[in-house]
Amino acid sequence: MELEQKGLSAYLAELIGTFLLVFFITSVVTLYVSVGSSTSFGSDFAVVGFVQGLALFGVICMFGAVSGGHFNPAVTLAAATIRKISVIDAVIYILAQCSGAVLGALLTKGLLLDEGRAVHYGAGSISPMLSGNVAGAAVEAIGVFALVLVILAVVFSTKSLKDWGPLAIGTTFVFIVMVGGPLTGACYNPARWFGAALVSNEWGGVWPYLVGPVVGALVAVGVWRFVIEGGGLSPSEPPQRVAPAAARGGKGAGPADPKKA
Repeated sequence: MELEQKGLSAYLAELIGTFLLVFFITSVVTLYVSVGSSTSFGSDFAVVGFVQGLALFGVICMFGAVSGGHFNPAVTLAAATIRKISVIDAVIYILAQCSGAVLGALLTKGLLLDEGRAVHYGAGSISPMLSGNVAGAAVEAIGVFALVLVILAVVFSTKSLKDWGPLAIGTTFVFIVMVGGPLTGACYNPARWFGAALVSNEWGGVWPYLVGPVVGALVAVGVWRFVIEGGGLSPSEPPQRVAPAAARGGKGAGPADPKKA
């Protein structure tokens, strides 16, 4: 399988796209998430989820044709695992994503300095509702599994309807953020976690936000390879050729004789 070769424009697309994505994510968390005893009930995770999903949809439409629209080291890891991107390009992508994430979180902090202090400028943290870091890592892994699997299915599968890709990815991100937001901050992206954590100095346990996404991405690759690509039909079959009515005596409609077509 031939690897797709990337260049400076793709690296910049990943940096700028991740910058925009993390800026909108950390901003909406700062503005709509409550802290303290009202964390779970005073926060509007529907707004948070929809803004994050629409932001991801937007940056994929902007830069997807240039870089593939990863904006997430977990997605880049999955693409490298299935040999859609070289190891060198994957490393540069991840560095660009982390740099863009730091810049996006810094912009949020610069604009919402006082408002964002209480929520650590959108940094992830494991909720007391969970039993601990292992449960937090499981939440992150499940969310990344769903996100990466839909990306593999609609972008890299030979059977997919690729025109629906950005919408499918964005809407998947909406519902996993709605569920995971109150539990882990719904990072689902090591670069997004790193940017907000570095800016706020709130690291949230660290390993759940690294191990969880890696495990989720690798499991998604396995399911994609052996379940989705391993069987099933294409979403549409080629049209059947039909002979003109005059060629069949003017009556009925049926398949053309392939020997006469």
